[in-house]
Amino acid sequence: MAMRYCLDTNTAIYFLAGRLAEPLPDGEWLISVITELELRSYAFASASDERKVSEFIGRIPVIDLTPEIKTLTITMRREKQLKLPDAIVAATASAAQAILITNDKRLAQTSGIRCVVPSLKV
Repeated sequence: MAMRYCLDTNTAIYFLAGRLAEPLPDGEWLISVITELELRSYAFASASDERKVSEFIGRIPVIDLTPEIKTLTITMRREKQLKLPDAIVAATASAAQAILITNDKRLAQTSGIRCVVPSLKV
C-alpha cells in the first residue's frame, strides 16, 4: 500500500511554484478542505497561476470536514493550542492516516503529529 501524504497550504504553494528542493515523496497525496479554500483565495500574480492551482485541486483528493476530523480538530486545538486552520489540516492528516507535509516549523514540531518538512530551493 502506498504511503499517504497530506499537503499543507504552504507546501502546496511551494510545490506549484517549483520551489521545493526535492520532489514530493511517492505515494498518495491529499489536501484538507482548508488548504483548498486557502489556495483558491490566494492573491495570484497571473491568470495562469490561478489556472495551475485550479487544475492541481482538480487532480488531488480534497478531504471535507467529517465528524471524526471535527473531533480531532477540537482536541488538537485544546491540547496543542494550534490555530484553527492548522488544527483542521493536522486533524485531516491524522484521520486519513497520512503524513503531513508542511513548512510550518511550529506545526511540524507539535508532538503527536506525523510530519515531513521539505527543503526549499535557495
